[in-house]
Amino acid sequence: MIHCQHGSILSVKIFIMSPIKNLLEKRILIIDGAMGTMIQRYKLEEADYRGERFKDWASDLKGNNDLLCITKPEIIKAIHKEYLQAGADIIETNTFNAQRISLADYHMESLAYELNLAAAKIHRCRYRSEW
Repeated sequence: MIHCQHGSILSVKIFIMSPIKNLLEKRILIIDGAMGTMIQRYKLEEADYRGERFKDWASDLKGNNDLLCITKPEIIKAIHKEYLQAGADIIETNTFNAQRISLADYHMESLAYELNLAAAKIHRCRYRSEW
């Protein structure tokens, strides 16, 4: 649960949405595009998805694009950067399937929280000038 100085989630939503609403009154905002399509350009193999940590995982992992937030974060970061350089105002995290139901295809349901956290950390790098 997120708390701000006023102690409510509503305050956080207002804090986050206020600048967006102000910008929308002035112009159309551009959101990033399809992550899956951008990831496909890298022509990744099974080993790329597995990385060292998941090298002995019992099931195939190729196609689990959200897992790349852990095994290949540099690719996800590079894609976000490309969208920003192309003029995107809003970048989504790479978490389209980072929930228990979709992760069951890879027997990785227990990693849902970790994948979302890893994706958020990649995303926050932009705001800390780590790119």
